[in-house]
Amino acid sequence: MKVLKFGGSSVADAERIKLVKKIVENNAKDNKQIIVVSAFGGVTDLLLRAADQASLRDENYTQILEQLEKHHLTTIQELLPVASQSKALSAVKRELNTLETLLEGAFLIGETTPKLLDKILGYGELLSSYIISEFFISEGLDCIHKDSRTLIRTDENYGKAAVDFKETDHRCETYFGTVTYKVIVVPGFVAASAGGNTTTLGRGGSDYTAAIMAGAVNASVLEIWTDVSGMYTANPKLVKQAFAIPDISYEEAMELSHFGAKVLYPPTIQPVLSRGIPVHIRNTFNPEEKGTRIRKNTNGAARPVRGISHIANIALLSLEGSGMVGISGISKRFFEVLSLHNINVALITQASSEHSICIGIAESDMQKAEKAINEAFEYEMAAGKINPVVVEHNLAIVALVGDNMKSHQGLSGKMFSALGQNNVNIRAIAQGASERNISAVIDKADVKKALNTLHERFFEDNVKQLNIFVMGVGNVGEKFLNQVDQQKKYLREKLKLNIRVVALSNSRKMYFEDGGIALKNWKTLLDNGETADKEKFFEKVKAMNLRNSIFVDNTASDIVAGTYAGYLKNSIAVVTCNKIACSSDLEHYSELKNLSRKYNAPFLFETNVGAGLPVIDTLKNLIASGDKVNKIQAVLSGSLNFVFNNFDDKSSFEEVVKQAQKEGYTEPDPKIDLSGIDVMRKILILARESGYELEIDDIENESFLPQETLDTASADDFFTSLVKHKSHFDNIYAEAAENECRLKYVAQFENGKASVGLQHIPKDHPFYNLEGKDNIVLFYTERYNEQPLLIKGAGAGADVTASGIFADIIRAGNF
Repeated sequence: MKVLKFGGSSVADAERIKLVKKIVENNAKDNKQIIVVSAFGGVTDLLLRAADQASLRDENYTQILEQLEKHHLTTIQELLPVASQSKALSAVKRELNTLETLLEGAFLIGETTPKLLDKILGYGELLSSYIISEFFISEGLDCIHKDSRTLIRTDENYGKAAVDFKETDHRCETYFGTVTYKVIVVPGFVAASAGGNTTTLGRGGSDYTAAIMAGAVNASVLEIWTDVSGMYTANPKLVKQAFAIPDISYEEAMELSHFGAKVLYPPTIQPVLSRGIPVHIRNTFNPEEKGTRIRKNTNGAARPVRGISHIANIALLSLEGSGMVGISGISKRFFEVLSLHNINVALITQASSEHSICIGIAESDMQKAEKAINEAFEYEMAAGKINPVVVEHNLAIVALVGDNMKSHQGLSGKMFSALGQNNVNIRAIAQGASERNISAVIDKADVKKALNTLHERFFEDNVKQLNIFVMGVGNVGEKFLNQVDQQKKYLREKLKLNIRVVALSNSRKMYFEDGGIALKNWKTLLDNGETADKEKFFEKVKAMNLRNSIFVDNTASDIVAGTYAGYLKNSIAVVTCNKIACSSDLEHYSELKNLSRKYNAPFLFETNVGAGLPVIDTLKNLIASGDKVNKIQAVLSGSLNFVFNNFDDKSSFEEVVKQAQKEGYTEPDPKIDLSGIDVMRKILILARESGYELEIDDIENESFLPQETLDTASADDFFTSLVKHKSHFDNIYAEAAENECRLKYVAQFENGKASVGLQHIPKDHPFYNLEGKDNIVLFYTERYNEQPLLIKGAGAGADVTASGIFADIIRAGNF
């Protein structure tokens, strides 16, 4: 014999009930079936609202009653042939008349007792099961309807009655053992006391009804048919990568259902557990899916964590004080008080010194619990031995569940490390000796991020998702997005990184997409986005609260550079080609580096020096390995190298600068390059990364530009000044040529002092043959004291800068 239970979503309307019939029909060929059904979708909530309104003497309850009547009668008319409708319509109307009488009673006395409420709420299942059985009969199934109130005996704890299993098992064995019908439809949720009063088994009780009957008849399987394809590794509404668990043990299923897995009502497992009856979670709307099978010892050694779940709307209550230490009975009194007030405890943690007890309970129970505990320990609190209870609100519990977690070392460390790296603060931890469950209390706002972080860590083959927020989509930004789009598949397969761009912004528009922006169409999406606002952009990044978040700055804006601290304080990594922040005041630079360490958020700026060349990364490795930088010589401006490599007696200086600007080698304002400011910033950053404390004003700038050119206010004025001072630049070239030297703009750092300026480079110097837009850096260190460590390559251009940004993002992903 099989027991099949169909939830409210499976029987919400006539079309869905027809799907249920097909499932039952397919099973009816070989098996006798007990079909347990919930109320039609949403009906129980409507009944509860009607009862509440009636008890408040709100006549609107009659409108809900009319809505219920219309729903049930319409369903009959849609399911049954005309010849079969009269009987069913009459029977349902009679039941609805009785329901109306009960609600009128609540309206007249101005209250709803628990006993009356159970009678009212039970009508959802009583009506649905009758209508469904009549439909099955009309379709030719060998079917009968049986009222479960005649089978399941309970006490009179209305709202969540306790089952008398001895009497219930006897009644079920007797009835189901003798009934000859192949399909027996029974209402879930409802039962009856020995006195014949209607009781209910608690919300979700239809699952419980099915399990009780499955246990009583020793069914071959209990199938729970719902609107999802099994128990998932995490809530699929919050974790898109979650998937159905094929097999799971009874104990694991109970843990997951206790911690918020809505597919299964927690008490359901108990009646089938002792008899070893498997439970199969199936999808009514996709019956071909395998679903989840719950049985004994199904968890192999391959995956220690079976699922991740959570309980929302939790509050923490802490009782502590020196008077608790060594005093027996404190815990007993504490939990007795909670039990007397019917307060369920979701999590317990206690210090070994007994100095404090901390519990997690439902937010809705917190006020009652706080009052009760303070009253119970009033004497000790007055004497100063115990402090008044401390309450923390707006929390949630996340839990890892798995039978084999105990045999795998380091799971707790991996869990807490993953959460910590994403700035998820843990308020309390609980772990049983069986280690089947590791629970952590966190801020409710962090639940989605925490679940996704843990799912990624334990279920996604270590594929790490990086959520990228991009500010600046000009030359560098566009090349970067193209590179991301091109390399996504490779990064996922080879480096186990899934890069998802979730936000874009330029100076005019910004666009956010939680599920990731389609990069093939990013320009159109951005053009249709909202008005750009750097503060709103930051606030939205915080509000999205995504794991492994990285802010990418492709601008040259000092305003954008000023926002980095806010991102780092929220454990959001910062990757930037914008040199302004790292070359700002030493105090600000140091603050950003400290924030990066404090909040475990990478702050990466490889492209600040040498575009895509590994200059800063190499320098960091030298310092980390204990080496010391004594001297740096470098050509750090690809744009200036391009300019002086192409400037000769056959071209004007102004024309070459314009060419460099056109090809994207200069900053948006070329004067930044030609004035030496850009190179000053770069050598300053290298000096600071070498461990020296310098300010930009400490760097000597030997400018080759006339003062009038330096003082120009606009780009047009700047180029006009270059034309005006043509002879000045021609003379600079002629002097170098006369000495058989080439012009290079060199940055130098030695003995704690830095300078930048145009130099004559002779033929035997490493800088002499530096072509095009290339950069070169020579590091003279304690270890490289005779022959310097040399780094050379393209140091300007959107492509190489974008690739440097990309490389930093990969570094952040592996942080």
